[in-house]
Amino acid sequence: MACMLHAGVMGHCEALTKVDASFCDPKNNNECKNLGSQGGKCAASCCLPYRPGTKIVDFKRPSRSSPLRVRPAAHLVDPEHLAKYKKAIELMKALPADDPRNFIQQANVHCVHCDSIPDHDIQVHQNWFFYPWHRWYLYFNERILGKLIGDDTFTLPFWNWDSLEGMMLPSIYADPSSPLYDNLRDAKHQPPFLVDFDFNGTDPGFTNAQQIDHNLKIMYRQFFSNGKKPMLFLGSAYVAGDKPNPGGGSVENMPHNNVHTWTGDRTRPNFEDMGTFYSAGRDPIFFAHHANIDRMWSLWKKLSRKHRDFNDSNWLKTSFLFYDENADLVRVTVKDCLKTRWLGYKYQDVKIPWVKARPTPKLTKARKAASRSVKPTAEAKFPVTLESPVSATLKRPKVGRSRKEKEEEEEVLIVEGIEFDRDHFIKFDVIVNATEGDGITPGDSEFAGSFVNAPHRHRHLKEENKGKTRLCLGITDLLEDIGGEDDDGVLVTIVPKAGKGKVSVGGLRIDFSK
Repeated sequence: MACMLHAGVMGHCEALTKVDASFCDPKNNNECKNLGSQGGKCAASCCLPYRPGTKIVDFKRPSRSSPLRVRPAAHLVDPEHLAKYKKAIELMKALPADDPRNFIQQANVHCVHCDSIPDHDIQVHQNWFFYPWHRWYLYFNERILGKLIGDDTFTLPFWNWDSLEGMMLPSIYADPSSPLYDNLRDAKHQPPFLVDFDFNGTDPGFTNAQQIDHNLKIMYRQFFSNGKKPMLFLGSAYVAGDKPNPGGGSVENMPHNNVHTWTGDRTRPNFEDMGTFYSAGRDPIFFAHHANIDRMWSLWKKLSRKHRDFNDSNWLKTSFLFYDENADLVRVTVKDCLKTRWLGYKYQDVKIPWVKARPTPKLTKARKAASRSVKPTAEAKFPVTLESPVSATLKRPKVGRSRKEKEEEEEVLIVEGIEFDRDHFIKFDVIVNATEGDGITPGDSEFAGSFVNAPHRHRHLKEENKGKTRLCLGITDLLEDIGGEDDDGVLVTIVPKAGKGKVSVGGLRIDFSK
């Protein structure tokens, strides 16, 4: 594991060994100048400029005496703040190409941490580093922007896509004459077109009311029903020596990945810029999108006392390296970023309409009763390539649990051995005690969740770019809502939505997470 993510003992990086694979001598950097120009294939890695002799300093928290900087909702940004933001981006784009604070170099910081380095698996997605790494990434990007305009109070806006007012691409990013604009976006998804958290690559044709209902219920499900335990919300453990992509958290999988792809240009091979991770940071809206993702981590802990971070030292002591506003390399740790106020900022208070948007069952009582004895016409034999919907019945290890038992342990449906082509947009849905013919939507309780892969086509050239992971879905609330908590088994149906034939599933099982 390359040191910039973590290395060696207990997943903790003590030194920048071997200069680090993610850094390079800019004079010898064979980086593609127009990443994606050859169908997304790049002949070299997007490594960051490294200056021999650069000293690494440890991060120090801002003074508590300073007032907290407030990150505003993008649709509420005032003219003064917008002017500063645009100026800062202009200046960042004008920096020398080999300056690590340069706009493209900042984009490469993200590229290099999504498995872009030959012979090194550096990955901050689909594991428990997703939230802390991106929090640090935004923090230093924000500090660089503030330094460039001489404003230590400057903050990035957040794309408030989980609210009714913010559920579209913010207008400040839609002006073609603005430095915040990116021409590689979906032309059909300009404001006031509503974001689709369940985006499959095509627009569903829902009314605005239906789209809002689905989006809010997806937020509730991913935040509460599918996010009761740290592993389910933050992602699976990933330490030195592990294979990448052990499994992402609920919100990372959906709507995070869907919003990325929804924003990117569907006419491009890989939905550039936002729709593929190597180029996502080249669109300024990336940082607003991830500021809202960062806000989700804070809200998750704020809205329930039962939502707590990991206390595993492998996670807490892991360190990362970032260039700061002075172009110095700074070593940071996960344990130093658990609260936004420790980094000197907070988020503007806005309405949270999805808190009470619990999904509702679609099937009638008669259909529910029938579903308990439903057997698929063809029981899936695993592993199976997802060309069309597949179904299987699963026996539940524990039935009729008490309320206390449910609070202590979440029943988890695990779709394991997911192998997929990372070069493609992949999406499949998982529904419980229903079949594809029942017309289940994300607003229905029978909808358990989705697996979503945003393309990663930028590292491998000749060999297949395969990924392997798992999907963990909390189903305690789901079974209560559909009246199946006392059933001995469940019917699970997997419905491929995008990338048919590009993904296979190794099996299904039910486990319990404490």
